[in-house]
Amino acid sequence: MIALPGLLTTSAQQAAPAGPATAIGEPNTVAMVFFFIFIAITLGITYWAARRTRTTEHFYAAGRTVTAGQNGWALAGDYMSAASFLGIAGLVATSGFDGLIYSTGWLVGWPVVLFLIAEPLRNLGKYTFADVVAVRLRQTPVRLSAAFGTLSTIVFYLIAQMVGAGTLIKLMFGLPYNTAIVIVGAAMIAYVLFGGMLATTWVQIVKAALLLGGAALLAGLVLARFGMNPVALFAAASDAYGAAVLAPGKLVANPLDTISLGLALMFGTAGLPHILMRFYTVPDAPAARRSVFIATGLIGFFYLLTFILGFGAMVLVGPDAIRAVDAGGNMAAPLLAEFLGGTPFLGFIAAVAFATILAVVAGLTLSGAAALSHDLWTNVVRKGEAEPQSQLRVARVSSLALGILAIVLGITFKGQNVAFMVGLAFAIAASANFPALVLSIFWRRYTTAGAVASMLAGGCGALALIYLSPVIQMDVLKHTSAWFPLRNPGIVTIPGAFLVGVVVSLLTRDDRALAAWDSAVHDMVVGGRAP
Repeated sequence: MIALPGLLTTSAQQAAPAGPATAIGEPNTVAMVFFFIFIAITLGITYWAARRTRTTEHFYAAGRTVTAGQNGWALAGDYMSAASFLGIAGLVATSGFDGLIYSTGWLVGWPVVLFLIAEPLRNLGKYTFADVVAVRLRQTPVRLSAAFGTLSTIVFYLIAQMVGAGTLIKLMFGLPYNTAIVIVGAAMIAYVLFGGMLATTWVQIVKAALLLGGAALLAGLVLARFGMNPVALFAAASDAYGAAVLAPGKLVANPLDTISLGLALMFGTAGLPHILMRFYTVPDAPAARRSVFIATGLIGFFYLLTFILGFGAMVLVGPDAIRAVDAGGNMAAPLLAEFLGGTPFLGFIAAVAFATILAVVAGLTLSGAAALSHDLWTNVVRKGEAEPQSQLRVARVSSLALGILAIVLGITFKGQNVAFMVGLAFAIAASANFPALVLSIFWRRYTTAGAVASMLAGGCGALALIYLSPVIQMDVLKHTSAWFPLRNPGIVTIPGAFLVGVVVSLLTRDDRALAAWDSAVHDMVVGGRAP
């Protein structure tokens, strides 16, 4: 544990040394205590929820009994992930200003959700994103294409959460990384398998309160060393590591890359399947809108705190010390907590971070299970004729399968920065899901062929360009160059998916879609009449 005497000022000489001693990597009793307290509370919630989860509507949508306030906190809990707490702090601490593009990009997506899709989504949908796109189109091709986009997004998102969780538990408990991944996966499977959406909702609420409280306390302790003046903190970072840390270019040097990443983060929010699924848990569309408003305020406050946490870790701990503990930079916030409050505070923040990850993984798994069981099994294989109990059984089997997949992915992608990996998930969501969602809600002329072409072009295009980008070709495969120059494909694939959907719809005709729009869908979107 480092000791830094006196109050830090803005002088470079008072920045943290490059290689501090740390208790991270050794078993932490406080972390274990908080970890087991959280597990006990959430398993109690799961037991309570399991006794009330008897139908598919309870499993997927908590019986539509969640209030706007509860859903607002749960939305915030679902959204403020390991990428937010661990990844952004790490990126800012190691790269400076550029890391903040993740904070602002993820936040500005919420007005899109609030003003564009929250109410229509609740009016038109039942359980999943595909319910909205398929409401007036042919079910089988649309749901197959939507499931592809949903599951692709979830896989990339799961990678980030599981890597963060495995690294955290490994460093806090002294366990092997693979063992840590298995523990996380087992706990998450229990939440979803038995408690469904009701348990997941309350786990998210508990986690959001813990995360906001822990981050606010940590940020307050940082600012206390700089006279409660953020400007003094930023000046200290500039003095210690050069003015470049307060300017763009260290992480994203290409302006097109910056725009592409920003587009993916902003529009990806409105295409995330586990976020969209939360709108079906409230009783009506106005409640959906109010819940987004509440969530936006909570999330905005949290992302303001990430500015302080990232630069605080840079100045007080140091980028080299952070990378020495974890190459991806994901331990910046825990290291900062250790510097400011010693091993006990480190244990508390680590437990909060773990709660963050576990809750998000549960939400992701539930949305993936909905895509497999509701979209594919019930509406494609069984043509909408599946018995309620068989739907519930398939949903739980799907949850188990996705939990096992999450464990495998977490082990495979060890060492990646979690914020960066989630950025790729957002690119897929923004390309495969968002264009189809907007066009299906607001454009009368949209056809089944247009929807399928848009989702496949956006999803496959994003995956292909990610593979051809420097992320895979240079960082993973160690090639000297990449076929596609940008690290995030959003600037190409998002407008491309819109263009494909529009062009194919204009070249084809879908009388069923037109008739459904004229008879009911337009009234539900504009008039707020739920089915």
